[in-house]
Amino acid sequence: MPEEQHTVVVMTRVGCSACEKAEQDVERICGELGVPWSAADVDTDPEWRAEYGDRVPVILVDGDEHGYWSVDEERLRSALRS
Repeated sequence: MPEEQHTVVVMTRVGCSACEKAEQDVERICGELGVPWSAADVDTDPEWRAEYGDRVPVILVDGDEHGYWSVDEERLRSALRS
């Protein structure tokens, strides 16, 4: 049975330097592990802005909040390997 594919989304906002750093980290880690990822601007959706706006960047793994403000590389790698 094939292993389930994880997905990662980085909730960001334009002009956020921490978001840019998180996107770079996620791009590198997901690239190494072959995991698809994307970024979404919290300011394009009122619900996202209300939910994540004061904590960006927020990293979602398989739709669940995994972390915010920065990427915990060891923890993210562990989650993507399971």
